[in-house]
Amino acid sequence: MGVTKHLSNDLKTKIVRHHGLGEGYRKLSQRFKLSVSTVRNILRKWKTTGSVQVKARSGRPRKISDRQKRRMVRTVRVNPQTSTKDLQHHLAADGVTVHRSTIRRTLHKEMLYARVMQRKPFLRPQHKQSRLRYAQAHLDKPASFWNKVLWTDETKIELFGHNKGRYAWRKKNTAFQEKHLLPTVKYGGGSIMLWGCVASAGTGNLVKVEGRMDSTQYQQILETNVQESVTKLKLRRGWIFQQDNDPKHCSKSTKAFMQRNKYNVLEWPSQSPDLNIIENLWCELKRAVHARKPSNLNELEMFCKEEWSKIPSTTIQTLIGTYRKRLEAVISAKGGSTKY
Repeated sequence: MGVTKHLSNDLKTKIVRHHGLGEGYRKLSQRFKLSVSTVRNILRKWKTTGSVQVKARSGRPRKISDRQKRRMVRTVRVNPQTSTKDLQHHLAADGVTVHRSTIRRTLHKEMLYARVMQRKPFLRPQHKQSRLRYAQAHLDKPASFWNKVLWTDETKIELFGHNKGRYAWRKKNTAFQEKHLLPTVKYGGGSIMLWGCVASAGTGNLVKVEGRMDSTQYQQILETNVQESVTKLKLRRGWIFQQDNDPKHCSKSTKAFMQRNKYNVLEWPSQSPDLNIIENLWCELKRAVHARKPSNLNELEMFCKEEWSKIPSTTIQTLIGTYRKRLEAVISAKGGSTKY
């Protein structure tokens, strides 16, 4: 009878109707080009149940009950880092043995999926309050305000560090062929620290930090590069200097230096890289530089400066033009982390 379920109900109804008009099994099989046994099964079902439709089958019973499913969902919502192995142990305590793939499928039906956790700075309550105040205070600032800002930041870039997480298509048992290997060097092959600045008109200076930067070296970098970049980027009187709250940025000597040089410093909330547009540009820079495969630290520095100068001003203007959305995201998160 397994074959009959693939036939349409209309066809089965026609078979029953013609049989009612006196046609036998063989004639019906010839008319509808079916085997005699298929015709017989259809008519037997009709005589027994009064219907030709195949009833829905219950299938294999679920091992995880509705109550256990609700408890699993509640567990992962309270603690999203709960593993499927943990859930498997919880079910085993109830006498239910299931594979972890079954648990995953059950959670997928509830629109819950395991995803890599995003890394964000740890925010204490005071950090959230500071971020929220900043966002609220600057939400309605006009475009002319942000166009006067000189954004600054530092970043570390490794010689081979960008190769993490690369994929290669290969066949089974070919993992150790040379073309499928990702060569590694201790400590990423070395790294350099960069200080850079940007404004709406484009990128300013990008300089390598020699050794470990302290307040004295930071002030030297500012003295050598800030005014030069301000002139290059055509920032007019009343331009605003942005920096984060790194200790060397906020030391007494650095504050005295800025007062002497009449820097108009933008008040900045701690733990807020998502509010600095230059962070987006660092990502673009590292991607472009590592695509060129620098072989040593001198090349790395040279490529960084070349690629930095290539970043179009339109990219920066787009980041500044959508800055209000960042502030809205901070307000919506009540000072918490955002996607930026």
